[in-house]
Amino acid sequence: MRTRITVFAAGALGAVLFLAAASPGRQQIKKDYLSDTEADKIRDAGNSNARMVLFAAFAEDRLNKLKYTLTHPNGERNRADQINALMNGYSGCIDDAADLIEVAKERQQDIRAGLKALISKAKDALPYLQELQKNGPELESYKVTLDDAIEATQDALADAQKAEKEISAPIRRKQ
Repeated sequence: MRTRITVFAAGALGAVLFLAAASPGRQQIKKDYLSDTEADKIRDAGNSNARMVLFAAFAEDRLNKLKYTLTHPNGERNRADQINALMNGYSGCIDDAADLIEVAKERQQDIRAGLKALISKAKDALPYLQELQKNGPELESYKVTLDDAIEATQDALADAQKAEKEISAPIRRKQ
């Protein structure tokens, strides 16, 4: 009888440990649009400000790859998938950078450099995306993701500009 209880208790403990280790709250969920190196850089960044700068740079990288892909047709069958993946990656990076604004506000972090990078990259990207919306090549194959990218850029730009106005200098206390 005692052996049964011990085996049962050990099994229950093992199940609890397995579920605790497998729960998403314990693990860092990797974004599917980030490479392993990029995910490591984000993870290693010390604060929201540094992460915002990185996400803005990654978004710019996706946009540059998109520009190259659209201007160099290669006749591949999965071209539309590549274009949509780049746009989704761009949107994801911009959304994540904008999401960090609220996180930084809650933690009272100085994110001026991150806001500046996000505003700069979004202002550069928005006219290009809007031009694609008007007369981009192969528009029908990526119209939905383009609309999402434009909306994400406009929202991120508005959030960043609003936060830039709201954030005052960090308070320095005498020690």
